Amino acid sequence: MRTAITIEPVLRIELWHGLLLLALWLIVLPLGLLDPAALFLGGLFMGVNFVLLGLGIRYLLTPFAERRRVRTGIFLLVLKLVLFLGLLSALFVRLDVDPASFAVGVTCLLLAVLAERGWAHLGRKG
Repeated sequence: MRTAITIEPVLRIELWHGLLLLALWLIVLPLGLLDPAALFLGGLFMGVNFVLLGLGIRYLLTPFAERRRVRTGIFLLVLKLVLFLGLLSALFVRLDVDPASFAVGVTCLLLAVLAERGWAHLGRKG
């Protein structure tokens, strides 16, 4: 028995995330308040991390998951952990990345989650 894996909420959050990053990037670029490259790296880092987490959890928690699907989910979660720890340490040890700009890029994902949930809540009321 195959169960379809829906990733729609993750994609909606990533859409909000991309829009927030783009808006911040367009605001920051002329003002020069933050490093645009570090802002983009922080957003990209959390975006990939979030997608891998969403896919890994969906593969693991699918009802009646096949053994292959469970292994794929575990692989995605291990990949996410390795990328998270490895790339984060490489970013701050090897590359000269502005930590404040990177943190703002990371925070865009949290704001995207809030925006998507708020939008969904307003859609249910209306």
